[in-house]
Amino acid sequence: MAVSVPRLVHQALPQGATALPQGPWTAARLAEPAAWAAVQRALKQTAVAWDLRGVERLDHVGAQLLWNHWGRRWPEHIEILPAQRAMLERVARYSCAPPRPQRLGPTAVWLALGRQVLLVLGHLQGLLRLLGQLAFDLLRLLRHPRQGPWRDFSGHLYRIGATALPITALVGFLIGVVLAYLVAQQLQLFGADPYIVNLLGISVIRELGPVLAALLIAGRSGSTITAQIGVMRVTEEIDAMRVLGIPRGFRLVLPRVLALALAMPLLSVWTTLAALVGGMLAADFTLGVSPAYFISALPDAVQASNLTLATAKSVAFGVLVALIGCHFGLRVKPNTESLGQGTTASVVVSITGVILVDALFAVLFRDVGI
Repeated sequence: MAVSVPRLVHQALPQGATALPQGPWTAARLAEPAAWAAVQRALKQTAVAWDLRGVERLDHVGAQLLWNHWGRRWPEHIEILPAQRAMLERVARYSCAPPRPQRLGPTAVWLALGRQVLLVLGHLQGLLRLLGQLAFDLLRLLRHPRQGPWRDFSGHLYRIGATALPITALVGFLIGVVLAYLVAQQLQLFGADPYIVNLLGISVIRELGPVLAALLIAGRSGSTITAQIGVMRVTEEIDAMRVLGIPRGFRLVLPRVLALALAMPLLSVWTTLAALVGGMLAADFTLGVSPAYFISALPDAVQASNLTLATAKSVAFGVLVALIGCHFGLRVKPNTESLGQGTTASVVVSITGVILVDALFAVLFRDVGI
């Protein structure tokens, strides 16, 4: 009776155990978890001889499994059919030994660390060069404003700013509601319900509004900038611009930086207002703080300098996200794999840069508006 699953039976003899593979040793059968586990357990037993005549069918996967188990050499005692020998000889001829795992010594670790440091320094050098080129392009724009890429600027301003209004408002509103609920639970313990205006106002206007808008734009528009410029690299449009003498910094980087520098403060204010509205409604529902009291107490609780600081931070966030997006887009190699890697790296670095710049602003301007 034919065996439908691969098996390995050991027959005890006076001179030692003989391994008797049975059933179909094929990729389809060995891929079954139960059959694979049973074969692996059976292979752990030692055998002095092998008899493959009971194998119904042997393909390259089964032959490779046996060849690796034999230590990549023929056993001393083996009974085998001609077709099976031909299969094993083919596997032995074309297979190679797997590479040995390399242990990383101190030198290898030090060299790997050096490569990472040089990679980061290369990115910083590229960003610095891009920033310097941006300064020259701004001077050119001031000298010849009519030659500026205003059509590109207006298009990017619409795509980056106007189309982002719904998602930023929704996320800001929900964040305001969640923050108000969490704050209300703590304030009720101390009977300090009116101070929810102070907590929501300073946290949303000074920190959450600008940072939340910057993070959303970094993931939404930063990746778009990198993908757009990266596709131009893949389709050799940037090379065509160089041949035609069109400065890529003036036509690609400058309009995107200006659009983000203008759109980010407006989106920050928009997100802040949405978060305050959500917090105000949640405060009215949980603590009974009316919207009229919330609006009247907000100017006394939060100084206007906080809004000025938030606007300045938003401009810095916009310039940073645009520069990082353009930097990784210009470094894309002419293949689709590099395009995906550059877009992912752009989003990650933009989000990290926004958080670092926000921490820097918090340290440098800790006394402003407090």
